[in-house]
Amino acid sequence: MKRFLSTFGIVFVLSFSAASLRAQEGSSYKNGIGLRAGGGYYDVVAASFKTFVTTPGALEINVGFRPYGITGYSWFNLSGSVSYQHHFPIGSIEGFRWFIGGGAIAFNTFSRYDYYKGFGLGIFPTGGVDYKFSNIPLNVSADIRPTITIVKPYSYYNNFYAGNAGISARYTF
Repeated sequence: MKRFLSTFGIVFVLSFSAASLRAQEGSSYKNGIGLRAGGGYYDVVAASFKTFVTTPGALEINVGFRPYGITGYSWFNLSGSVSYQHHFPIGSIEGFRWFIGGGAIAFNTFSRYDYYKGFGLGIFPTGGVDYKFSNIPLNVSADIRPTITIVKPYSYYNNFYAGNAGISARYTF
């Protein structure tokens, strides 16, 4: 865990030195890096990187974790997800857009108990809203990702989980 946090910190700092630190003008942005808090089976906190590959189309990449524990047992999930999001303006509010898309998640469960170990894989449609502040280099978004689990690590996971929603805050550059 310490190694993961150290690596994330180094990547985070290097991304700021590689990019211009001046705030973007207006309400559009090319890249954003920050955190996503969610309610998925596989992560509750994730590092989030979002980059626009076309004017309306963006890729969001998340690397997250979630600790679990029940009486006498504990386990830990590490996950990675990628999604494509197609953005549409909302009315005349500058910087406010909604998006739809889809993606995939891969996760691994770590435990000292064999029953709570394993690899999982899922797919999800996604939808939400995205807002870029015009005066500061900050983007916030809220999304929902109802996940269909294709490969379950063990029986705790359902084949479908509708409650995977999250909020993100990112520094934009």
